[in-house]
Amino acid sequence: MDSLPKSRLLRFVERAMVVARRAVARFSTRYSRKRFTLRQHVVLLCLKVKKTTTYRDLVDELIEMPRIRDALDLDSIPAPSTLCKAFDRLEMAVWRVLLNVSLSNLPLNGVTGIDASGFERAHASSHYTKRTNLTIQQLKTTLLVDTATNAVLDIHVTTTRKHDTQIAPQVVKRNAQSISILTGDKGYDDQKLRRLARDHNIRPLIKHREFTTLHKAWNARLDSDLYHRRNMNETVNAVIKQKFGAFVRSRRWWKQFRELVIKCVVYNLERSLAISGEESECP
Repeated sequence: MDSLPKSRLLRFVERAMVVARRAVARFSTRYSRKRFTLRQHVVLLCLKVKKTTTYRDLVDELIEMPRIRDALDLDSIPAPSTLCKAFDRLEMAVWRVLLNVSLSNLPLNGVTGIDASGFERAHASSHYTKRTNLTIQQLKTTLLVDTATNAVLDIHVTTTRKHDTQIAPQVVKRNAQSISILTGDKGYDDQKLRRLARDHNIRPLIKHREFTTLHKAWNARLDSDLYHRRNMNETVNAVIKQKFGAFVRSRRWWKQFRELVIKCVVYNLERSLAISGEESECP
């Protein structure tokens, strides 16, 4: 079996384990039973998202995956409830750290694009959405993407219908050191956002809504080559939905937020494998 070449799945698991070792401690607490490490939980949760499967099916498949178990140093198979509880226990801050660490092997150039898309909440309980007066059926997801590598730098998720100009400042402030040029469509046309970008030495390439001839003239002077890199946002959104599903399985909103961040972590891991030449399937 050792003579067989490594599969894409095995390479993904190995890369995910490297990222997990950099981002999280071995155990969540000193009182842990130490049967499974926190890093193993992180990689298995990423593997679940990559395979777009359920906890029960993932555990069932692990029985027939000896090389994957060896890569994870798994002496036994965790129960589905164990992974479910691990997902509940790992806070959003941990997944954001993992998202940042997943970028470490990617050659970022600072030319970024920001855009929003929607993910269906079809798997959420209808009783829960009715009881909490949630009338919106989609999660508004805003991605900040590096246009050189198509990697996801940051993600913002909301259950409300916040306007793009209210969301973008939060994303820019969190990632100011990673942005040199910010591209966006007319939905991000806001003078406060432009001032914020310039205050952080960021060049905003955002189209103006054309109310006057002056706005048309400003749009005509945009650097078209750089501005059209914004289209990579739409590509990244489409790839994530196609590969990992255009919906979330979790029922609670905070779990849905975490699930979307994990999708971005898995996507970045695949991008790093593709750019390093170990894979060639992720655009």
